[in-house]
Amino acid sequence: MKRQKSPFLIPFLALLLIVTASPIQLVAQEPYKLPPKEIVDILSAPPLPMVSFDPTRQTMLLSYYESMPSIEEVSRPFYRLAGIRITPHNNSRQVLRTFTRFVLKDIKSGREIPVNIPEEPRYGSPEWSPDGKLLAFPRYLDNGQELWVAEARTGQARKVFGPELNSVASDGFAWWPDSQSLLIMSNPEGRGPEPAAPRVPVGPNIQETSGKFAQVATFQDLLRTPYDEKLFEYYATAQVARLDLKTGHLQKIGLPGIYQFVTPSPDGKFLLVKKIKKPFSYSVPYLSFPHTLEIWDERGQLAKVIADLPAAEEVPRNGVPTGPRSAGWQPLRPATLVWVEALDGGDPEKTTEHRDRVLALETPFSGDPVELFRLPQRFQGIIWLGQPGQGLVNEFEWRKRWRTTYHFDSARPGVLRKIFDLSAQDQYNDPGRPVMVPTNSGDLVALQDGDFIYLNGNGASPEGDRPFLDRFNLKTLKKTRLFHCARGVYESFVAFAGNSRERIITSFESPTVPPNYYLVELKTHKKTALTSFADPAPQLTAVKKQLIKYRRDDGVELSGTLYLPPGYKEGERLPVVVWAYPMEYNDPATAGQVRGSPYRFTFYRGASQLFFLTQGYAVLDNAQMPVVGDPKTMNDTFIPQIVANAKAAIDILDQMGIADRKRVGVGGHSYGAFMTANLLAHSDLFAAGIARSGAYNRTLTPFGFQNERRTLWEAPDLYLKVSPFMYANKINEPILLIHGEADNNSGTFPIQSERLFAALKGFGATARLVMLPYESHGYSARESVLHVLAEMIEWFDRYVKKK
Repeated sequence: MKRQKSPFLIPFLALLLIVTASPIQLVAQEPYKLPPKEIVDILSAPPLPMVSFDPTRQTMLLSYYESMPSIEEVSRPFYRLAGIRITPHNNSRQVLRTFTRFVLKDIKSGREIPVNIPEEPRYGSPEWSPDGKLLAFPRYLDNGQELWVAEARTGQARKVFGPELNSVASDGFAWWPDSQSLLIMSNPEGRGPEPAAPRVPVGPNIQETSGKFAQVATFQDLLRTPYDEKLFEYYATAQVARLDLKTGHLQKIGLPGIYQFVTPSPDGKFLLVKKIKKPFSYSVPYLSFPHTLEIWDERGQLAKVIADLPAAEEVPRNGVPTGPRSAGWQPLRPATLVWVEALDGGDPEKTTEHRDRVLALETPFSGDPVELFRLPQRFQGIIWLGQPGQGLVNEFEWRKRWRTTYHFDSARPGVLRKIFDLSAQDQYNDPGRPVMVPTNSGDLVALQDGDFIYLNGNGASPEGDRPFLDRFNLKTLKKTRLFHCARGVYESFVAFAGNSRERIITSFESPTVPPNYYLVELKTHKKTALTSFADPAPQLTAVKKQLIKYRRDDGVELSGTLYLPPGYKEGERLPVVVWAYPMEYNDPATAGQVRGSPYRFTFYRGASQLFFLTQGYAVLDNAQMPVVGDPKTMNDTFIPQIVANAKAAIDILDQMGIADRKRVGVGGHSYGAFMTANLLAHSDLFAAGIARSGAYNRTLTPFGFQNERRTLWEAPDLYLKVSPFMYANKINEPILLIHGEADNNSGTFPIQSERLFAALKGFGATARLVMLPYESHGYSARESVLHVLAEMIEWFDRYVKKK
């Protein structure tokens, strides 16, 4: 039967044909630009190191890294296969942030010990051994990866394996619970050279469907050809092995395969294995390929097949796969596996008493699993407590965006006791997250003292975030506040110091002081500095920063963080940049809650909009753009709501005497770019716009976008109405489009910016398209970042400042 085209698409097919038939006449490729010198100087300053703590909380690790790799590094060859990016020269996923050196610091004495490693190569993220005595980290080479181990006490490091380490389908390595050995993923012996590409096609590439619904997202970097399959299998196949650090003995475990994870049980006697198998899918990433979930013994012998699952291509929209999922070991049992299964076919639209159930299976895995409990709504994760078998489980109701937390004890199957019950978007009443500590085997559990656990949270409030630490009684549900951030600064709980409950480690910062770590006595409030990091950009210390609150016309409360440039004089009206990202909410009360803190230190890194401050602009950052309503239909009013939000922001800046209404620009990244193009198409509030890495034609994301649950065929008018591409003839303000040529984000294909630019060109609009070679959804290379900032400043100088 011949299928007819959807009638609503016909008028736009002509437009699409015109646009696609018209070549995009780009300016000849230009060399990379530089922004003003003050911006280059700020970005050239070394970033502050990343800080982590060993499992005993007695040693700090300072990890120093390169803030921006060169375009030479970013442009090294990589393959886009099965939803990931593979660098063939070292058998890893593409890694763009690498570390250059590590420093260990004893918390008690303050003594610093540099880790003794070669200076030139690049290193990956370090992992502590469960006992905190050792660090393991990969070393990236031009011909592979090595694995190195360092002693926390001395800083002495040595190569223990390589260069055959393989981290394509998995993390590449993990600590065994004994802290004396490592689980290794290596290239198989005798792998041979990479499969040769066919010199000529052997035939067409064919896909077929046969009546089953498969409404998947528009994933990128998927397999497309049989040759892609061969490449993926070649690079992702690895041999599991156990490396004894004392003897250097490498024991192979099982046969080579494609393993997403291989996780030792707490007693180290069994392995939980997710093994990818054929046929590979051309519709979903490898994480959703057909796979088996198995239990092996430590020698690699099969003990139990938990599941044998097909590709997750037919999962209901906004649903979950059927069969076992979210499997993991129970931390305080020797070898008890816990997993979740859907009771509603994974379909959130089905009416049912229970959506999920949680099951457990103990060693020797010969009997039937025990059902621990059932959940009325969708499972959202377990936090295991410090008492064996006890935990907190979260469920989520998607229609109301409601989160409920229950306490359970696996010794009492079927019994759930409600602990927390609130909107997932209610930041003001968020009770916080349990403080987690590692077990002797390296698994995380909530810190527990009898009936008490500890909760730390952001402490959102109308004046901004004030982080806290509470002692919470699981029986009475009463809490005692142990720590609360003072007003006018930002200080957050990091960890308890050692095994003490009297001393904590905090991170302290203010608008003029970068984050530093302190040892705090809870009783006396005495503070001892653990670090003394300096401001990496003192040139901008004079920037003024404040939280501003305002309302849109329908009464919804809004807020944003206003930055004023150095040297600003009160009453002076400035050109303004409004930077935002739309968010969806069920009700006005939670939409209007203040998020973030005006008292945090500001880092000026990457292609940040805050660099406009160096050029005399005011910046309203994180200007709230709520879209409020029923989750199923809220986007029906997306356009009028974002216009109302934008108008309210400009109104308050005008009332404060800061903004010149004729010199306000708007910008955003990803969904913020989508917002920007729509604001220019449907209002005349802004002088110009900057849209980075956005999606502008929603017919190209037909099975939903962001939190939109309806398909194009269910809500055709909506998809057209919110697509700025369809209103290209209405965009009469200058717009700068920036996009990475290798964007890997679902939905934001580079063609989105290319086609919008072509449409704008067709209607004589003022627009510029900048396509960044080798860049993904975010921009990494130093040359790219500096060029983006130069383009942004030049664009707004011309059309907002109107130089």
